Amino acid sequence: MRDTGVDRALGARVTGWLRVLREDLWTARADPLPPSVWLRWFPHGVLCLVAFGVTLGGAAQLGDNGGVGPQLAFLIGLAQGGAVVLALWRPIPAWWLSMVATVLGALEVRRQLLAGGAHDFTWPWTSAGIIGHMAVLLLLALRVRTRVSAEALALTVLLTYVVQGLLGGAGYQPTGVLAGTLFAVVVVLGTALRGRREARAQLVEQTTLTAEERTRRTLLEERSRIARELHDVVAHHMSVISIQAQVAPHLVDNPPDELRENLAGIRENALEALTELRRVLGVLRSEHPGPDGDLAGHAPQPTLDRLDALVENTRAAGREVVTEINGERRPLPPGVELSAYRIVQEALSNVLRHAPGARATVRLTYEPDGLEVEVVNGRPTGPAPPSTGAGHGLLGMRERVAMLGGTMTAHPWHWDGFKVTAFLPDVPPADAPGTARSTEKTTDPRGGTP
Repeated sequence: MRDTGVDRALGARVTGWLRVLREDLWTARADPLPPSVWLRWFPHGVLCLVAFGVTLGGAAQLGDNGGVGPQLAFLIGLAQGGAVVLALWRPIPAWWLSMVATVLGALEVRRQLLAGGAHDFTWPWTSAGIIGHMAVLLLLALRVRTRVSAEALALTVLLTYVVQGLLGGAGYQPTGVLAGTLFAVVVVLGTALRGRREARAQLVEQTTLTAEERTRRTLLEERSRIARELHDVVAHHMSVISIQAQVAPHLVDNPPDELRENLAGIRENALEALTELRRVLGVLRSEHPGPDGDLAGHAPQPTLDRLDALVENTRAAGREVVTEINGERRPLPPGVELSAYRIVQEALSNVLRHAPGARATVRLTYEPDGLEVEVVNGRPTGPAPPSTGAGHGLLGMRERVAMLGGTMTAHPWHWDGFKVTAFLPDVPPADAPGTARSTEKTTDPRGGTP
């Protein structure tokens, strides 16, 4: 029972070794030799010359001194030289080709040795065969794992021992030990060069990652600095405005209702601006922010349900705004609701900045396949103040619309007015991100850049 268990364990181990050998050496996968960094394709040319010399030298040695027929000698030499060229692209099949050619040549020469027709011939490896197989093993060791190179070397030495030691011949000069030593040297050399190349590649990769990490850290530090400055300056002043707007009615005896409403609107706008500012600060402080900063998971995103409040804020600033809703109102995807709200918000902000005294119309049309948003303002009653904007308002609208796969137009309207129209589909197309059309002018004709 004990012997049976040992035999089974040994059989399982041998089976595992054979499976590993088959997976490593019984493959024809391509592994092209890349060009040298400094010499480019010069090593490939040198190896082709070596293959040519191995072919001629092997055929001459086997034919002239080994007693092999000229045709068979040429075929064996051609196979040994072709293995060198093949090793540039497929090193493992090239190793097999070189071994098969060498063994066939050795067996044919052995027949001549036993017949006394190849006295003192270098056997079982010819000098050309040694050179060709060294080149093949070097190219193999440069491209495959160390285990595969060791397996190829071990099988080479084993076949050499079988041919020379077990089969044997008569009246020859043995080359098995010399060949095995040279083959071991080139395998060690190729493995070392491969390890050096991999270490250099890992160093370059690590250096690149370090540079990217340094750049990312610098960016985060700069964003944190900007967030601190925004918080220290803007948030402080907005808080002061909110507090002053809340306290101001108590400083006046019997303040009129209009004053109370205006101050309440100022305080409400200041608080809303603080909320938006916190979202922006969350985006700047976060390495992987959400769509609207770190507060996105805690504060609900504005939707078209808040459209009335947005319009009332604009009316409180002294502008006439008309709202029209066409079609059957229905809930839309959150991205469409948010984008529609932001488009109306930005368009009304542009009306306030660039069209003093102009009347605005906000029109929402619910189509079967989406929502059409239209914001139109009439002719301004006075000149627009100088604008310091960089034209990011319309650009932001276009990006939102394109993200949803919709279309957008922004162009002058009758009598010095301006019109923004955007269509936001319910389900964005999967094959295209959408397009946003606009006029060639990116500046707002109402007086400055939006």
